[in-house]
Amino acid sequence: MTSAVPFRVGTDLIEIARIEKLLNEHGERFAERVFTDGERAYCDSGGVQRAARYAARFAVKEAVFKALGTGLTIGFAWTDVETVRAANGAPSVLLHGGAHAEATRLGIVGWSVSLSHARELAAANVICWTQ
Repeated sequence: MTSAVPFRVGTDLIEIARIEKLLNEHGERFAERVFTDGERAYCDSGGVQRAARYAARFAVKEAVFKALGTGLTIGFAWTDVETVRAANGAPSVLLHGGAHAEATRLGIVGWSVSLSHARELAAANVICWTQ
């Protein structure tokens, strides 16, 4: 079954301090549960931007779930949504598991991702489209 709309949008905004607190209190347990190996490697290489990078990728996950119209539901894992970077640094999304299955069911064929972070906040916007 394909989606009745040609495109969907998801947006999320998160406080960087919230993610930093989770990283400090739960460390690798939180990071492994929510982020893929590739995301963790990129974020951990960020020095002072580490928490902001994690927060932006968390926002992408939330925005994708919103665009899918599901939120984080049974059958989905946080790691089903992965933010990857092109050679030029542009972010994009790879879906795995339940998120990939849902996107396929909806007929989604592409994604566009924009993420940003400032001193206190990280934001993500995603647009996906069907054929």
